[in-house]
Amino acid sequence: MKDMLKKMAWLFFAITSYLILADAVQPWMRLPKLGHAGFTMVFVLFSLLHCAVLKGKKTTAYFFAVSAFISFALEEIGVRTGLIYGHYHYSNLLGPKLGSVPIIIPLAWFMMIYPSWRLAGVLTRAINSNSLFGRSTQALIAAMVMTAWDMVMDPANTAAGLWIWERGGIYFGVPRQNYLGWIFTTFLIYWTMSLLSNGKQQTTVDRGFSVLPVMVYALYAVRYIVADRVPALQLVALFAMGMPAFLALASIYLNRQSNIAVIPE
Repeated sequence: MKDMLKKMAWLFFAITSYLILADAVQPWMRLPKLGHAGFTMVFVLFSLLHCAVLKGKKTTAYFFAVSAFISFALEEIGVRTGLIYGHYHYSNLLGPKLGSVPIIIPLAWFMMIYPSWRLAGVLTRAINSNSLFGRSTQALIAAMVMTAWDMVMDPANTAAGLWIWERGGIYFGVPRQNYLGWIFTTFLIYWTMSLLSNGKQQTTVDRGFSVLPVMVYALYAVRYIVADRVPALQLVALFAMGMPAFLALASIYLNRQSNIAVIPE
């Protein structure tokens, strides 16, 4: 069963990578794509499958449930009150809604939560996750890695009309409060999940498989560096997303002792 999950994870990684790159080259070449819903489903399936191989199906189910529940609850509160992320609402471009939030949004949170978590896990391997301070530090670093992604994603999708900031904001029309809200939301998800993890227990997998979520994060950075829909975001993507991705990839590949990677839980 684990081998089958692993093969499926490789397949959905390939499809996800193609879809990311297809979007990156769109200014010069139009390749078949799946739209917002199709892309999100493919990406989520990759994240679920990869997580199931590394952490097991039970922990993966917990992780997805925690991510979906917290992200939906805070988004719903945020849209209705403006207290968490700022005053905004979703357009109709993302499909049907549950309350004020498109159904696809909790899935999109997990699609970003998982690769950011794996990347941060590589960067924080030396931290003792058995202590409260260590667990909180890891959760904060993971939250910052994912919020760096949103530094690029949110302005681009705002420009595309997927959601509307009703009072604008200082950062490409996005309010500062949004990023504080993202750090809070992602920290809460990661910290909650750390309570369900197994401390310093480690999973041994081949290096090529272990690096896939980091590669997806890096490909997303490349997408925004290459595509110039919002030209200034190219520099943001290079440093905000490119730097942690480069450090994680270097950490994985510069250890040449074996072809096996030991991934902290």
